[in-house]
Amino acid sequence: MRKFDLNIEQILESWETYHAVREVLANALDEHLLTRSDKKVQIDKEDGVWIIRDFGRGLQYTHLTQNESDEKHQNPHVIGMFGIGLKDALATFKRRGIDVQIESKFAGITTDWAPKEGFSDVSTLHALVYSPADPEFIGTKFVLKRLKDEDMARAKALFLQFSGAAILDTTVKGQVIVRQGDTGIIYVNGVQVAEEPNFLFSYNITALSAGLRKAMNRERSNVGRSAYTDLIKKILLESKSPKVSAAIAKNLKDLSNGTQRDELNWVDVQRHAVKILNTTGQYLFISAEDAMDHPDTIDHARAAGLDILILPEQLAQGLGNMRDQVGNPIRDLGEFVEEYNRSFQFSFIAPEHLTQSEQSVHALTSKIVVLFGGKPKQVKDIRISETMRQDLGNDATTQGCWDPQSQCIVISRRTLGSMAGYAGVLVHELIHARSGYSDVTRDFENALTDAIGRAYERLLPERGESVSVPISGVAEPKQGITILGKARRWWNGN
Repeated sequence: MRKFDLNIEQILESWETYHAVREVLANALDEHLLTRSDKKVQIDKEDGVWIIRDFGRGLQYTHLTQNESDEKHQNPHVIGMFGIGLKDALATFKRRGIDVQIESKFAGITTDWAPKEGFSDVSTLHALVYSPADPEFIGTKFVLKRLKDEDMARAKALFLQFSGAAILDTTVKGQVIVRQGDTGIIYVNGVQVAEEPNFLFSYNITALSAGLRKAMNRERSNVGRSAYTDLIKKILLESKSPKVSAAIAKNLKDLSNGTQRDELNWVDVQRHAVKILNTTGQYLFISAEDAMDHPDTIDHARAAGLDILILPEQLAQGLGNMRDQVGNPIRDLGEFVEEYNRSFQFSFIAPEHLTQSEQSVHALTSKIVVLFGGKPKQVKDIRISETMRQDLGNDATTQGCWDPQSQCIVISRRTLGSMAGYAGVLVHELIHARSGYSDVTRDFENALTDAIGRAYERLLPERGESVSVPISGVAEPKQGITILGKARRWWNGN
């Protein structure tokens, strides 16, 4: 028997027994990973004694020195690194009254106090190294006497491999895991480093960032969320699992009542969830402002069988630039209206099939167009339709529309009952086509105002003439007759 000084005098008082068991388990799992052994780590209880065994290369007394392992350092998936944990574990076992016996083909090892060589007044913990009982023994076995069952259970619970948790998906960055109970667990290379009470899933991070490596402490516990948030986002966004996607999408619905899990507070994940749900074709995504401003349109969508999801304003504002996982635009309020418009079929009628009175009004089309600046180049045709789609802003039927896809202005036949009605709708749609602006916007109102002003420049006296207008805003009879006369002469002459 030889004594190997572990140079430990002050024993870790903060470590409990299960911390020491954790280190033994971590070493065994690392050895399994590094050697790719066919047999997994075994944990058994025989005659009241707990036994932990791996089937790797076998522990040597030199492994008890504090020395960074190049082999472990070069493998990003191992748990341990610096050769400190095992020494601390042996010291903790000694302090807590747990007898340890280590067996491998290289040696049998136990621990005890002994005077430090050359300093008889100082006692330190020593490894007592014996000749191996079985030189053909495969792997390393730790025999732990007087270890309580609850300490073994607490230690095993820190490892994904022994948790029994179901893995939903594996990505380049890590794994998404079914949450056990009400708390999400964050693992790094299979070892628990944090708890997240309001997470939707548990996670195992296998591609560590520099920030996470720096945040990891010797105990691998209580690591702050900021160290792993970005990695978890990447795991979620890379996941292709239908179960993961379905759970995220389902939880998105809880945003409106504030009961969502914490992952859904991240805008990247919110967008991801919207894309997932959009592929089903069953949802309309709106903001709270949309819900207040467009209740009739939303009722129409609901009647069409769509589920309405109210999103945070920041998320809702960015939907117009997003597409889902199969390339479809996200169905926000604008997209829904466009879908509705595209689905409508007009019933066009040729001018020669109009009544005589309708034809007389329709014949003024070119004059109205010229008066308001001419036909925009993007307008190929102006047509009359028997049917018009319903205005989603209210229950009324639209009187006219500009359809950019067909490059056609469509006017309802009903407007031909009067020149004023027909001209008003035609001008309205001409401005839509020319400006590209939609209704109920300041830009459209400005464009319409400008067009009206330019039209009156063509009708009213030259700029040098004075026009007498009373305070009431109505032209004096003589002046009014003059203006009307000029308008009629312009109209008849064009």
